[in-house]
Amino acid sequence: MSRLILVVDDDPHIRQLLAFALAKADYRTEEAADGEEAMARIDAVPPDLVILDINMPRMNGLEVCRWIRARGSLPLLFLSSRDDEVDRILGIELGADDYVVKPFSPREVVARVTAILRRTTAQAAARHGAIVVRGRLSIDPESWSAAWGADDVALTVTEFSILNTLAGAPSKVFTRDAIIDRLRGPGFAVTDRTIDSHIRNLRAKFAKVGGIDLIETRAGVGYRLGPCVGTGP
Repeated sequence: MSRLILVVDDDPHIRQLLAFALAKADYRTEEAADGEEAMARIDAVPPDLVILDINMPRMNGLEVCRWIRARGSLPLLFLSSRDDEVDRILGIELGADDYVVKPFSPREVVARVTAILRRTTAQAAARHGAIVVRGRLSIDPESWSAAWGADDVALTVTEFSILNTLAGAPSKVFTRDAIIDRLRGPGFAVTDRTIDSHIRNLRAKFAKVGGIDLIETRAGVGYRLGPCVGTGP
């Protein structure tokens, strides 16, 4: 069965435009006109991915994102009506997997949806199929799960993919461009700031369970996996 995408936007023209483009790419769609309706639809029939407008009446997309992230790692793509980096970075820091700025190309949105969903499949992680263990960190690509010692750490799709990339070559320093290419393929308009925001999220989540040395920064170069010894016994 084709994947189900929930399109959330208060503009019916945008919802219809995206629904049409996604249907041509063999996705099923449902629509919601505001945040409250979106939450009700997610509760009723959980989608495979949510396309979520930031600026909506009654409940904006950032609030909906917080609600979604409190419940799990449902893939999420933000639509921003303003070319405002602060909005986009805040959305990423709240746990969005990607964003598109309006006006957008429907084909670009479909391509980004496909890229995010591809990373949620076991096939995308086949070359890293074995469980990776480094210090107190363990990563299971088959179940898309990560843990620090006995503590499971809930990650978004993009956060997990970045961590899995670093863990796949723990001695290698990855530039931001290299990480972007691994996640989405060359040519996507993703900034260095976006990658930095995902790295901050990863560090913050693991720091809560003692993982203060999860990722190392090499100034002027990029990131690599840390020793993952942490503060615990």
